[in-house]
Amino acid sequence: MKTLLILISLFLFNFSCGAYEISDAAEKAPSHEIFDELLKKYVSKDGKVDYKGFIKEEKKLQKYLDLLSNNAPDKKAWSKDEQLAYWINAYNAFTIKLIADNYPVESIKDLNPTLNVPMVNTVWTKKFFKIGGEDTSLDDIEHKIIRKEFDEPRIHFAVNCASKSCPPLLNEAFTAEKLDSQLEKAAKDFINNPKYNKISAEKVEISQIFSWFKGDFTKKGSLIDYLNKYSKVKIKSNAKVSNIKYDWSLNE
Repeated sequence: MKTLLILISLFLFNFSCGAYEISDAAEKAPSHEIFDELLKKYVSKDGKVDYKGFIKEEKKLQKYLDLLSNNAPDKKAWSKDEQLAYWINAYNAFTIKLIADNYPVESIKDLNPTLNVPMVNTVWTKKFFKIGGEDTSLDDIEHKIIRKEFDEPRIHFAVNCASKSCPPLLNEAFTAEKLDSQLEKAAKDFINNPKYNKISAEKVEISQIFSWFKGDFTKKGSLIDYLNKYSKVKIKSNAKVSNIKYDWSLNE
């Protein structure tokens, strides 16, 4: 009888440990390795996207998207960096999926619904994928989650809208371990690239992103203060500021 009780106790202990291991595994953020491999293979260093390549590897991309859909961030178990890396990758991966499913297309804006109401009914408000069982849109990720929950203006240089004037799509996945350095590089590269921003001490012609989301960039100072954090050219505080017209043609 004593031996039986010992065996039962050992079984329950091992089962309990196993349950904890399963629970721990379920709480971990998913790996972005699949997406990283695809980005390295089908995105150039300057952000040009080979959508035909992604179409050829549709199953691999879908495997990653399913991984995201089935592993929504756990705010209690995941670090802030794990959550933010997840959401940036999700936005970029589902955008690629959207273009691949409708390819060839000249612009993501060609996918707007027939009744297009800016900020209300657009390609970005379309709930075409699920996260944690909930219908979700690209706007949900960018505006209701990332901009609302993370005080991080550099995300505007990381999420990619599949357009030529959009900050270049990084040819690697964002990860919690490298997130700060990746965001820092994205900000510096975008702001100092004359294709997107023309900067001099007296005059700056900048992306419309800085107009659309000005509030995100001016929480701790002026827009010029923010630009000077990354600009190689020191901009004068009274410099003339204007915006460059946005090119929505496909970034391929």
